[in-house]
Amino acid sequence: MVLTTHGFTFLLHSLRLTQTLFKPVPQDTPGTAHADLPAFAGTSKLSTTSTDPADPASLGATNYQVQPAGNSFTAASQSSTASASCTVYPYGAPDLDEQVFPPFDQAKATVYRYRQQQSVNLGSWFVHEQWMTASLFSCAAGDQISELDIASGWGSPDAARSLLERHWDTFVNDSDFQYLASIGINTVRLPIGYWSLGPSFCQGTPFEPFSDVYQNSWSRVVRAINSAADAGIGVLVDLHGAPGSQNGQPHSGISDGNVNLFDSDWYINKTMSVLTFLMEELVNVTNVVGIQILNEPQNVASLPDFYSQAISTMRQVSPAAQAFPLYIHDGFDLEQYSAFVANRSDFVVQDHHSYFVFTPSDEAEPASQHTEDIRGSIYDALQGASDRQRRNLVVDEFSCALTDQSLAGETDPDQARREFCQGQMDIYQNVTAGWAFWAYNKEQCSDDSGWCFKAAVGNSLPSTFFSYGKGPLADPSRLPALSDMAADMSAPTQPNGDGSAGGPTTLTPPDPEVGLFPVFQKRNSRRASRSRARSPPSPNTPSEGRPPPTRRDDPNANTPAAASPEQLPADPSQRAIAKGYSDGYLTAKIFALYGMSKLGFTGQYVNDSIAVLGPAVIVPGTEDYYRRWFMEGLADGEALITSAVNGLPPPWS
Repeated sequence: MVLTTHGFTFLLHSLRLTQTLFKPVPQDTPGTAHADLPAFAGTSKLSTTSTDPADPASLGATNYQVQPAGNSFTAASQSSTASASCTVYPYGAPDLDEQVFPPFDQAKATVYRYRQQQSVNLGSWFVHEQWMTASLFSCAAGDQISELDIASGWGSPDAARSLLERHWDTFVNDSDFQYLASIGINTVRLPIGYWSLGPSFCQGTPFEPFSDVYQNSWSRVVRAINSAADAGIGVLVDLHGAPGSQNGQPHSGISDGNVNLFDSDWYINKTMSVLTFLMEELVNVTNVVGIQILNEPQNVASLPDFYSQAISTMRQVSPAAQAFPLYIHDGFDLEQYSAFVANRSDFVVQDHHSYFVFTPSDEAEPASQHTEDIRGSIYDALQGASDRQRRNLVVDEFSCALTDQSLAGETDPDQARREFCQGQMDIYQNVTAGWAFWAYNKEQCSDDSGWCFKAAVGNSLPSTFFSYGKGPLADPSRLPALSDMAADMSAPTQPNGDGSAGGPTTLTPPDPEVGLFPVFQKRNSRRASRSRARSPPSPNTPSEGRPPPTRRDDPNANTPAAASPEQLPADPSQRAIAKGYSDGYLTAKIFALYGMSKLGFTGQYVNDSIAVLGPAVIVPGTEDYYRRWFMEGLADGEALITSAVNGLPPPWS
């Protein structure tokens, strides 16, 4: 049977492998009234306190200054129904041109990039959606639904720039990042548009006449990344709006509905320039976990070739770019792009978005049935994809949103929503390398626990999201199960912000190595030889025994030494088993030292470790022994840490 595009789409919906081919504007969210915008100038740091522009005392702590009331840009409203004032006070935006990234820390970057991600989207901060920040659209031009409508509205580019710069400086601030870290969020997804890179990238696009609006935008993006770093939070930089538009949707920056990217060599080349710039700027930024090449592109026939071209172009930027994580959205075709990722060996991650409110079938289905679908067919589909592609899979947009009709038949609608949302989190956490809630903040947030993370926490969502269930720990190295590993690092732990992301700042020279980590061994020779004296299991029966460590009540006594090649067994299979178990066990501890993180991209990490260790350590043909026993060691290390965090004895005592 030959399926048409429509037929194939219908089949995907029937199998519950996708909920929609794009994310339309939610129709069931509470209305958002026009909010009065404060008139004040920010500082070079993101604000950490709430301010009332009518109260000068509240402004002093953050060095805000009220602008003269008579100095304003005024424009008539572009909407026939709008009655709100279109006055925008001039905004004395702080000069952030000197924003720079801190020195690169390879060890910490490895943890940020490979760890399990608990994440939120910072939507409508740099790419605006009308249903989320409606007040910014009240005097926009045209259809009043896209970023371009804001930039071209409000009476003048100067007024639009003042409006947006004030928004960039206030919508998310330092205290938000500290709050997220305090509840266990370790990553944020940061949607940006090509216009966010500054006026030069607007040339030749619909944004060109309004490019001056974005003369201070890139410095705000840099500041956002650095503010996240101060809290120990990683950042996935997401190209949400590409030149020419990848999907024709308003959240790609345009209002005309046209998808011009894939049929235009000029727009393709422009997008390659944007992606190259992002790689050049971000490849050596410690807390940038990756770059997402496109958000929710239309799944045209040429999309796989576009992705291959983009990946190749970005990898050529520098040697460091060869190993940098690149994320691709699957155009809502889980299977096709699972195969695409599985057929590559480099660090490419598939992003799949999951919503349950945008189709007639979703609208009619009870919430409890949605929850059953998540635990059934959706779990099976995600698990299959994850297994196939080394766990290089994330669900980087999901929400707690359900339609009124879905909740109408439930005895306890609030409980039904909680079970639906918790069910999603559990599945995405267990079978993928991470999830990201859409979205952290929006206007009228307190009334919308389906779409606004701040309102959902403690209601539709749990109150905390720590990888090990508890936190934050100001100094993980003081945990008995981790103190020995901390002693092997060349620097004491350095807590960041509230301490939730503390960890060694550097590691010493590569002799010996634990997977991707060089670790300097400081244990005494008697203890190391005791570990080496243990006989690993036979390679013919690897499931019947354990290589070291010796399991004892003292968690420090059962840590295997990180052996150099000459200390490993001579037999290649035994060597791979012993090294795999040791590396897995110690990797669990190393990741925990950095904000109590867990390894997330396990298959990619193991493959990359084998490549770094080389054939002198892992002899060709024994890689599967290393992989198998790395996972055994990782599981034992994480079990030991879990017991320690909860004040319990080691699981094998």
